[in-house]
Amino acid sequence: MLCLKFNIRIFILFLVSFSSAVYSQTDSLKSNNKTSFAPYILPLTLITVGSSISGSEFEKDIQTDIRSSGGNDFKFGIDDYIVYAPMVELYIFDWLGCKAKNNFFDRSKNIVLANLASVSIARALKSLTSKTRPDGTDQLSFPSNHSNIAFTNATVLYHEYKDSNRFIAYSGFAFATTTGVFRMLNNKHWISDVLTGAGIGILVGNLVYRFEPLKNWHPFGLGAEDNITLLPQFGNDSYGICVIIDLIQ
Repeated sequence: MLCLKFNIRIFILFLVSFSSAVYSQTDSLKSNNKTSFAPYILPLTLITVGSSISGSEFEKDIQTDIRSSGGNDFKFGIDDYIVYAPMVELYIFDWLGCKAKNNFFDRSKNIVLANLASVSIARALKSLTSKTRPDGTDQLSFPSNHSNIAFTNATVLYHEYKDSNRFIAYSGFAFATTTGVFRMLNNKHWISDVLTGAGIGILVGNLVYRFEPLKNWHPFGLGAEDNITLLPQFGNDSYGICVIIDLIQ
């Protein structure tokens, strides 16, 4: 068992180190270099590794080790909330004065398009594979949609802030990684589900910013200029966001 735990730790350390190295290479490239294959190395590697170990005894041993480290009765639903943290960051930091690459409308187009595509892929794979979750609750384990959504939004956040604030750009990946870890600790997903979900999210996010399919779509002039303003609203028993749209420029 000691040897097994050692091997698992080496395996996870390798994945983390490799991921960091690839993203460092990607980040060193010029932002306008759209012909480079570098942004796709990491997600394709995650998808390949995740798919190759799915259902293996090695994966089951890893899950046993993860559950043992947290306790077999461990349950903490933070992953249901932090999965959306990168999306919140995408808007709140811009409102606080840290300017994103695109305006509110264009950011929203990209994040909606990326999520629609990645979630559709994840749900299709769930139906096709019918893989049982570690806790046996259903057969919708592969891939992890929580990880998929978190890494999709983290990738959008990265592209929006990589040229203006590196801390914000990378912070989404910390939340996304934490989401994936807790999906395993809560016995909802195997490691292959998390790796593949993360890979799909990163891949789709990169493709959206590579091709920008809706770049010139501005119905009623929305987003053609920076004509959308968000203001927080607070009352005695309520709170919300006021959206101001200036259609006359």
